[in-house]
Amino acid sequence: MLARISRRLAGLLATLLAASFVIFAAVYAAPGDPAVFLAGGRDKLSPEKLELVRAQYHLDEPLVVQYGRWLGDCVQLDLGRSFKYSDQVADLLATRFPTTLTLVAYATVLFVVLGVGAGVLAAVRRGTWIDSTVVGGTTLAAFVPSFVSAIALVAVFGVQLGWFPVTGRGEGFTGTVHHLTLPALSLALGALALISRVTRQSMVDAGAADHVEVARASGIREREIVLRHVLRNALGPIVTMCGLVMAGMLAGTVVVETAFGISGIGSLLVGAINTHDFPVAQAVLLLMVTGYIAVTTLVDLVHPLLDPRVKEASA
Repeated sequence: MLARISRRLAGLLATLLAASFVIFAAVYAAPGDPAVFLAGGRDKLSPEKLELVRAQYHLDEPLVVQYGRWLGDCVQLDLGRSFKYSDQVADLLATRFPTTLTLVAYATVLFVVLGVGAGVLAAVRRGTWIDSTVVGGTTLAAFVPSFVSAIALVAVFGVQLGWFPVTGRGEGFTGTVHHLTLPALSLALGALALISRVTRQSMVDAGAADHVEVARASGIREREIVLRHVLRNALGPIVTMCGLVMAGMLAGTVVVETAFGISGIGSLLVGAINTHDFPVAQAVLLLMVTGYIAVTTLVDLVHPLLDPRVKEASA
C-alpha cells in the first residue's frame, strides 16, 4: 500500500509539473502584451518606457526563464501580484476560493444524493415506467449546457416565481444556502444525470451476480439484498465517478459564477482573461488543475478499499 501511495504521489507531482508548464506557456502565448496593460496603454508611454516596464516585470526574458522564476515563486506560495488589482494573487484567491468551494460542495451534495438515489430507484424498478422516466430525464439533462440551465433556472425560479435570489452569495448559513441553490443546481444538473446513469448500470451489473441470486433463493428480504449485496458491490464505480465529476466542477464554476454574479475564482478567471491579468489567470488555472489532480489521485487510492477485486487485480 505504501509503495502504491508513493507511485501515485510521484505521478501527481510529475503531472502537476507538466500541467504548470502548459498553463504558463498558454497564458504566455495569449494575445495581448501585459506590458501595455501595466503601462496604462500604448498611447501614454513611448516604446522605450514599455521596454523598461518589461524589464521591471521580467517580461523581456525567455519563456523558460520566466517559467522557472514563476515556478520557484509558486513553490514558495508566492503567486505574484495582480496587474489589475495591485494586490497579491494569493490574497485574492484566499478571499474568493471559500465561495467557490462552498458552491462546489453544495452542488456535490445535490448530484450525489439525487443522482445516486435516482440511479438506485431506476435499477430497482428496472423495466417499469419509473425506470423509463429516470433514464429519459437524465438523458435530456445530460445534453443541456450549464449556461442554458442557469438561464432557465433564473427565468423560472428567480424572476417569475421569485423563490430564490439570482445574484450574490448571501450571509450566514441560511442565506448562503438560499442564494447558492440555483447556481448549485445549475452546476449539478449535468453531473446528476451522469451519476444516475452510472449508478443504474452498476446496480444492474452487481444485481446479476450469482451470490445475489443465491441470497434471493435463501429468502432474504429484497431491501437487505439491495443494500448489502447489490449497492455495496456497486459502490466502486459510483464513488470513482462522483470523485471525477466533483474534481471537474471547479472548471464548471467559470460559467455558473459569471451567470449568477458570484465572486468566486471562476468569475475571477474570466475577469483576469478579459483584462490580461496574467498572474491571476495562471494562478487560478493552476489551482483548478491541482484540485483536479489531487481529487482524482485520492479517488484512485480509495477505490481498492471499496472494491477488493481491484486490489486483487493490482496485486
